[in-house]
Amino acid sequence: MKKQTAQRLRRIVPLIALAVLARGAMAADNPKDPFEGFNRAMFQVNEGIDVVVKPVAKGYDEVAPLPVKAVVGNFFGNLYDAWTAVNNLLQGKPGDAASDAGRVLVNTVVGIGGAFDIASEMGLTKHSEDFGQTLAVWGVGDGPYFYWPIIGPRTTRDTAGWAVDSWVDPVWGLDEVPVRNSLVAVRFIDTRAALLPSDKVVEEAAFDKYNYIRDAYLQHRHSAIRDGAREKDDLTN
Repeated sequence: MKKQTAQRLRRIVPLIALAVLARGAMAADNPKDPFEGFNRAMFQVNEGIDVVVKPVAKGYDEVAPLPVKAVVGNFFGNLYDAWTAVNNLLQGKPGDAASDAGRVLVNTVVGIGGAFDIASEMGLTKHSEDFGQTLAVWGVGDGPYFYWPIIGPRTTRDTAGWAVDSWVDPVWGLDEVPVRNSLVAVRFIDTRAALLPSDKVVEEAAFDKYNYIRDAYLQHRHSAIRDGAREKDDLTN
């Protein structure tokens, strides 16, 4: 009996040690994620919310004709182009800001309120700039990484940027509550539907889905802040 117990212990102890080491390695996996325990809990909350949201997004993606989805995306994209123009100006890129302002003018007037992206056909390049990127250009460090309910992954800097983006968002500024809420819901579902193709990629490629999303987000932001420039330095800004 004692011999059997000893044999079991010899098998179990290494497994426990391996689990402890793996957990420690996971916690130290990325120094930008010091609150990983909290973030993983919030990640699970979002996974629970997505159980409801994802089927709705799938239904929308399957039922809505492609022209309808294009109009929805163009409409909200046109609203965001105006804020992108402001951020490009704040980042010291007047040429891009002028292009973005031109996009808003053309798509609003000729594109019927932004329903059609006529500006792209005219050669006006679409950019995507938010206040988090502007803060980075101004020299604000990214700070710890967080994973928030609903809005998902953000650095501390991007969380502050998101708050400003939301404050100036014309949709959230509407006084008509039913109209505002309807537009917010449609935009949210349209955005989630656009992410459906990436779900399978993440599921197949990720041994740890949380780590995969975190690292992909940080790399994407690192590139976006530098307007796509690839650098070999670490994610320090």
